[in-house]
Amino acid sequence: MLFGICNEIFKGWTLEDSFDYAAKVGYDLVEIAPFTIANDVKEISAAERIRIREAAKRSGIGISGLHWVLVQAEGMYLTHTDHAVREKTGRYFVDLVNCCADLGGNRIIVGSPKQRDVLPGVSCEQAWTWATDCFRDAVKQAEDRGVVICFEPLAPSETNFVNTAEEGIRFAGQFESPAMSIILDVKAMCSEAKPIPQIISESAGRFAYFHANDVNLKGPGFGEIDFHPIAAALREANYDGVVSVEVFKFEEGAEVIASKSIEYLRGVF
Repeated sequence: MLFGICNEIFKGWTLEDSFDYAAKVGYDLVEIAPFTIANDVKEISAAERIRIREAAKRSGIGISGLHWVLVQAEGMYLTHTDHAVREKTGRYFVDLVNCCADLGGNRIIVGSPKQRDVLPGVSCEQAWTWATDCFRDAVKQAEDRGVVICFEPLAPSETNFVNTAEEGIRFAGQFESPAMSIILDVKAMCSEAKPIPQIISESAGRFAYFHANDVNLKGPGFGEIDFHPIAAALREANYDGVVSVEVFKFEEGAEVIASKSIEYLRGVF
């Protein structure tokens, strides 16, 4: 397994400085939130994509991919009743695939709870069909460019669309493509009735990324979640991908969050 960290933790830092620090404290990869670079990935020029990829290389760190992909991208909605909105969102996912591959990444994490909520008057079945159609072109493009789109099951407190790993696996599985999978996230799994190790075990071979965090919205080791059984379950599931630190509360500061999280993870794993 490789260890990654999300770059929005380094708020106010240049990408170069965040790459340098992440590499220095022991991370293998950085996961990029596009909004930290531009509101829309189409605004990130080909030259800028090359520059970012080369900057990571100079720092001795890789780019795992993209997450928080619809933040600040205007007018996107997976399950909207307006076909034009869904069509625009589908095209944007193709753009995200291209940006991810251009940066040297191979995973796109799709959480975006507020852009997938089932709207009033829309059935779950209809929303499911619309969301599926939204991804079709992007999955084909991802196959061509060596990228895997990882749909993220999220807690009912965040969204009413795909709340469990089991639902996520069913959603991703209908594409019958190695370019469509799910991500497992510790914070999100805490909302399920099943223990986290059981969810990991039942999802073995059907998830392609892993977010390490705590139900308190902080980093691994900053709360009550014991990662020892989680690490054991990941090994048992033969997971050999990325374990990436994603947090939502930053009061400790980037240096403390990054250094203590990787210290805890390496100790556990």
